[in-house]
Amino acid sequence: MNTAQPTALPKAAQFVLFGAMGDLAWRLVGPALFNLYLDGQLPAELRLVGVDREISTPALLERLREGVQRFSRRGSPTAEQWSGFSARVATLPMDLQDNAAYSELAEMLRTSRATPVTRIYYLAIPPSLFEAVASGLAHADLHLDEAHTRIVVEKPLGRDLDSFRAIDNTLRQHFAERQIYRMDHFLGKETVQNILAMRFANPIFEPVWNRRYIDHVTITVAETIGVAHRAGYYEHAGALRDMVQNHLMQLMCLIAMEPPVAYDADDIRNKKLDVLLACRPIRPDDVSAVAVRGQYAGGWIQSVEAQGYRDESGVAPDSNSETYAAVKLLVDNWRWQDVPFYLRTGKRLGAAVSEISIRFRDVPHNAFPVNTGFNAQPVRLVIQIQPQEGIILKFMAKEPGSPLRLSPVDMRFAYGEAFSKPSPAAYETLLHDLLQGDATLFMRSDQVQAAWKLLMPIIQTWEGNPAPDFPNYPAGSWGPEAAERLVARDGRAWLTPSQWHPKTRAGLPGANEQ
Repeated sequence: MNTAQPTALPKAAQFVLFGAMGDLAWRLVGPALFNLYLDGQLPAELRLVGVDREISTPALLERLREGVQRFSRRGSPTAEQWSGFSARVATLPMDLQDNAAYSELAEMLRTSRATPVTRIYYLAIPPSLFEAVASGLAHADLHLDEAHTRIVVEKPLGRDLDSFRAIDNTLRQHFAERQIYRMDHFLGKETVQNILAMRFANPIFEPVWNRRYIDHVTITVAETIGVAHRAGYYEHAGALRDMVQNHLMQLMCLIAMEPPVAYDADDIRNKKLDVLLACRPIRPDDVSAVAVRGQYAGGWIQSVEAQGYRDESGVAPDSNSETYAAVKLLVDNWRWQDVPFYLRTGKRLGAAVSEISIRFRDVPHNAFPVNTGFNAQPVRLVIQIQPQEGIILKFMAKEPGSPLRLSPVDMRFAYGEAFSKPSPAAYETLLHDLLQGDATLFMRSDQVQAAWKLLMPIIQTWEGNPAPDFPNYPAGSWGPEAAERLVARDGRAWLTPSQWHPKTRAGLPGANEQ
């Protein structure tokens, strides 16, 4: 598949934001565009066109400014900053399901420039409207310039393999694959991108990055929050679809992929696809042995009482939606044969933390006396994604003095300490890449299909067999007991994520727990 290769930032661009008055534009897209503007990372002639059913330029500017004030990492803009940004904004009220309305959009976007203008169609709208927008744009011939026209969609991209294919076929009916940018904001995080740099720019890691030295890999994305206002979505999605199928499996691909020939969008995405294709298929009869689901009950999180999922507004009293999912995957290739990848995610867990833990094998022979504390902590490399951003190497060292005593110690790298400038938000990185035409951090159709195909036996089994024990873990815990049994069957245990705050150089509560 041919993918648009990155170029320099275009001089002129039109950014058409469908659903401009919605939550996604308010919380994420608007603040990201504003921060790029402050950094001088937008095209010199960028025009932001907000499209929605009921919209006006003053109303959109008020909405965007409120979003910037609340969610931008830079806080409230000055009058001068906002004046410069707002001068780029225009609006068009539209019924997205009316094909004729797109002719008016085409007229609005018409330009007399002699050179092509990069055009972005950002669909911050429900997937049910993707078909209407794609066909409307095609009806007005707004899709024709493959090299300079891009359409952006975000998850949820379907709720199973068939529904994804239906959405994807709709988009590809009117747009070429090189024009379609499927966004997963996790891939825009600095620490996620750093996985490639850590692995392939440092010769010390590659020799041990295989089944001979690595025992298993754990990927954790834990949240302390509940479903809040997303109950309507979550009731039809659940943790497996919401997090595992996209975020966690993308992280696994970055850890497991082979070295790319070049830092090239196609090459990197090909290597990630190879990982998904090498994953051992899950048979329906094996689902209970490789996957666990959970739903939170009431409990306490940081001394604050939290209600159970079934007590949340908009949730059915007998809901079968999982708020926790853990999956064991095996990658059948020479590098990773029989090395399990444990993926877990959940809401109302003990801490809000995302990290990847690479657990190394124990030494083949222990020459130290049993009372020295050897193996008090497994040797592992921890990649912290959020809220801390950094890398920790945990290993054993001798304590000063005698008698001989070994203790676990850490070597730490923190973004906040190593670099003087703050990390950009994930959306800033992705939108900048989008404007340049760099598809490296965006998902390709075959990747998404492979991820859905791998998880379909779990989805179908869970849908056909309601959980008899929901709710099965209290808020504030680390998930259901069944998740402990999932790894205990392999002679392993979950490790509590490493909660270390780089600004204080001190461990938070639970930092040294196993």
